Amino acid sequence: MNFLSMKYFLAVEKTRNITKAADHLHITQQTLSAHIASIEKEVGCALFIRHTPLELTYAGTVFLSYAKQFERLNRLMDKEFTDIRSEEKGVLHIGIAHTRGRVIMPDLIDRYQKAYPKMQIIITEATNDILRRKLTDGELDLIIATFPEDDPEIESRSLYEEEVVLLVSRSLLDRLYGDRAASLVEAVQQRHDLSPLFECPFLLVSPEDIAGKIANQLITEASFVPRVGTQSSNIETLLELCLKGAGACFCPEVLTKRAVPRQALAALQIIRFGDLAKYQIKLGWLKQRYTWRGIVNFLDIAANVKCENWRS
Repeated sequence: MNFLSMKYFLAVEKTRNITKAADHLHITQQTLSAHIASIEKEVGCALFIRHTPLELTYAGTVFLSYAKQFERLNRLMDKEFTDIRSEEKGVLHIGIAHTRGRVIMPDLIDRYQKAYPKMQIIITEATNDILRRKLTDGELDLIIATFPEDDPEIESRSLYEEEVVLLVSRSLLDRLYGDRAASLVEAVQQRHDLSPLFECPFLLVSPEDIAGKIANQLITEASFVPRVGTQSSNIETLLELCLKGAGACFCPEVLTKRAVPRQALAALQIIRFGDLAKYQIKLGWLKQRYTWRGIVNFLDIAANVKCENWRS
């Protein structure tokens, strides 16, 4: 058994289809099937149940955990010897949420690739939970996300602080509340209580998003069922609806600075909720015996980039 056999097994496990895996690996189906059969002969167990799609046996599930560890160690070995040769080249896989990536990645990538022109960056955009899983599975080298204070598998370093704010069109507030609008906004902001706005339609992002989680918390604490105008996983769509006066939108303030023109932003009322809606964005990487220079160099670049567009 060798690293190539592990690679072939992982490709089949990912696609659950011999034909698709062979196409992805640019080998014949016969060659791939022979490799899988060879592994099964060596371990003395069937690894797949042969129906469509393929399904892992219990033995296959056990083998998968070892194969992922071997693959991770193989990649780490390659990167460490690249560093020993002082080549400063390779592919850095970074994960980040879509909206956050739009705000901060252009600055970071520009600085990084000017300093290390032989490096290639591949960005994966997904929710925090998916990014953390991909990091621990070895699919990503580095992620930019929120983290628990003490994660046994991940090293992390603070990058900047984000704040989720509630955006409401001033024209919508005037239409709904007239002369009471200013006092209602002040009451919400002072008490961090959404209940005075129960008549206002809300534009809610999915709860997997950090803005969606904070919105759910504030709504729960206000003890009312919101009137939901639109719900979407795309916060930029909700921002556009908010600008048109369709409802109130919870959004990271850093995104509003990048996505909304200054003149349009002036037409929005910004409501803040203090520390309840603030959190640290961190760089995270796996705790391992060796940290690749590609990651270390990115961390150093990030520590020295002071971009006001990131900060609330």
